[in-house]
Amino acid sequence: MAVSHRVPDLGALELLLAVVRLGSVGRAAAELGVTQPAASARIRSMERQAGVALLERSPRGSRPTEAGALVAEWARQVIAAAEALDAGLGALRERRDGRLRVVASLTVAEYLMPGWLVTLKTVRPGVAVTLRTANSTVVAEEVRGGSADLGFVEGTRTPAGLSGTVVATDRLVVVVGAGHAWARRRSGVTAAELAATPLVLREQGSGTREVLDRALASHGGTASPLLQLASTTALKAAAVSGAGPVVVSDLAVADELAAGRLISVPVPELDLSRPLRAVWPAGQRPAGPARDLLGLTRGAPRG
Repeated sequence: MAVSHRVPDLGALELLLAVVRLGSVGRAAAELGVTQPAASARIRSMERQAGVALLERSPRGSRPTEAGALVAEWARQVIAAAEALDAGLGALRERRDGRLRVVASLTVAEYLMPGWLVTLKTVRPGVAVTLRTANSTVVAEEVRGGSADLGFVEGTRTPAGLSGTVVATDRLVVVVGAGHAWARRRSGVTAAELAATPLVLREQGSGTREVLDRALASHGGTASPLLQLASTTALKAAAVSGAGPVVVSDLAVADELAAGRLISVPVPELDLSRPLRAVWPAGQRPAGPARDLLGLTRGAPRG
């Protein structure tokens, strides 16, 4: 049931209670930090709104009418309930602001998140942060389900049911061990050749796999994987050992490429860049520590 337009707002009720307690509009105005004319005008407006006279005014001050005394008693209950609501909301905010649950794809969790969380600790030193890693599909499921306050995914689109913003741009590279035949291919490989070659890949549902499958769709599609591995470390180890070509974020192999343990193989026909997104439930806005962490990602490298 909708509240009638006759019901005064909390500020007006607080003013009425102050007048009843102090016996003067002027003293009530001073206590509440408003001018006496403004307080008098608000009392008159409240009386018009309620449809009854609330105060009897005299040179000696103001006192409540019979109706005003009843309204003041009801107002005390309303203000007490509002104070309880305010205290409860404050407790909820403190609980929210005391923790941050983040779930992130492997690339973001391993190569970007550590720096962001170190900076977050300087902004919110008391917040308890939990970070879980999962592929992008699972990240989206956990954020939609409410088990994470903020998620980070890889891929070409914001997952359904979520809102998001791009926080960085990543690029996939094809890498092989130094002894692999492709390591000597200075001109790289064609998209069709890459599509036809069994690769060492991430599992279905990962952002890496989604971007690669989409890029190769018009070139015959991705061949059945030679191996499917669920961690970046395992992918790199497979490539170094010579198991086969690996597609992985260039963030993940910078050290191996610099040391010559892995060789980057160009695929000139393909654009394997991809956005990295922060995501949260659609229709909501990140708040508290989640909002602060999102703000820190604006300075992310490569973004």
